[in-house]
Amino acid sequence: MQAHNHVHQNTQRVRAAILTISDTRTLDTDVSGEHICTLLKEEAHTVTYREITKDDSFEIEAAVRRMVDEKMDVILTTGGTGITKRDVTIETIRPLLDREMVGFGELFRYVSFTEDIGPAAMLSRALAGRIGDTIIFSMPGSRGAVDLAMTRLILPELSHIVWEATR
Repeated sequence: MQAHNHVHQNTQRVRAAILTISDTRTLDTDVSGEHICTLLKEEAHTVTYREITKDDSFEIEAAVRRMVDEKMDVILTTGGTGITKRDVTIETIRPLLDREMVGFGELFRYVSFTEDIGPAAMLSRALAGRIGDTIIFSMPGSRGAVDLAMTRLILPELSHIVWEATR
């Protein structure tokens, strides 16, 4: 792809769904979900859904499948990615993927390691891929992790990734 075509594809606006996965957050206390919403709107993307679900495989899968059925361009999840027994986001979403973008998790941990948290980055689990024509990114639940993922990795390429997934 020529550089000018790549730049042109990065101007496409996307329809987004935000899914916070938490047993304790509410819409009033969900600073990470709110931050994702703000960042998307600053880039003129449309936020169609914003909801919270429990750290429960059945609830997570049902929400993701509904958002895919609603033809969202992208689903952005936050939370439930740790290594505790209760954290099931990655294990729930990975089997739903048609294609995994392994580079997202690798880059997320690399940038976290070098810029933010050092060796504790190995505890960070992040996942991205495609379910049908919908792109999905799963990020940790902290606002700092969301900010890093959104500003450094997701937003700079979001329109291009969505374009690639639908061609």
